[in-house]
Amino acid sequence: MSLRVRDWITPQRPNYPECTTDPGQRRVLVVEVVLVFSITLGLSAARSALSLLDALLRPEPLAQQRVSVNVPQAALSVIDLLKQLLGVVQLVGWGALGLYLLWRTGVRLSRIGLDARRPGRDTAWAIALAAGIGVPGLVFYFTAWHLGFNLAVQPSTLDESWWRPIALVLSAFGNAFAEEVLVVGYLLTRLRQLGLPENTSLLISSLIRGSYHLYQGLGAFIGNAVMGLVYGRVWQRTNRLWPLVVAHLLLDVVAFVGYAALRDHVTWLP
Repeated sequence: MSLRVRDWITPQRPNYPECTTDPGQRRVLVVEVVLVFSITLGLSAARSALSLLDALLRPEPLAQQRVSVNVPQAALSVIDLLKQLLGVVQLVGWGALGLYLLWRTGVRLSRIGLDARRPGRDTAWAIALAAGIGVPGLVFYFTAWHLGFNLAVQPSTLDESWWRPIALVLSAFGNAFAEEVLVVGYLLTRLRQLGLPENTSLLISSLIRGSYHLYQGLGAFIGNAVMGLVYGRVWQRTNRLWPLVVAHLLLDVVAFVGYAALRDHVTWLP
């Protein structure tokens, strides 16, 4: 096995950030991570698990049940728009919280790959990641759905309006930013500071990513966990976060906007 391949399979922990050895500081980091995820994606994971349990206890098979991602939140269009935008603000706030906590402890955002030094290479990575995950992911979803491991996922049930594409694109960005910042940039950095091996950290990150998609079914958990393994490893090896955010954004824009545009014109979508 070549050295390059071995570095991707079993990477060595980098020198930065330094491992925290002081017991008091380690406790602070652990408490911080628990608190961050207890009010963000960890809470979403707990709710998602309960939603899946509820779906499994219903008499209908999973494949005959539907779950929607972007749904109307008010009868009046302008109030619905404002509530959709507040949801985006919450997601961006979650990601910003993780970045702020890293910055407060001396971790520059450029050290986790949130800078504009390599726009061309970052864009190339983003397109490759979106294509490499998107196409197999779509095939896996339809397979899991037809086999009964997944609910029928409707990426958007928003009514047709002038602001629907804008809201869906912003929602895609909010999801991409919050998820990649928290489960990759923030969490993997903190786990490095706690001295965990790279593969252990990667597994924790990918399981968290899969867990807050459980409301869509077991197939969604597996598919997103695999996505987490790929995205997390790319970050561990390249230390670039923007490609993950942009790739995730592209995937969600295609799913959200594409579904909204096609759902009334084709019969194979749920």
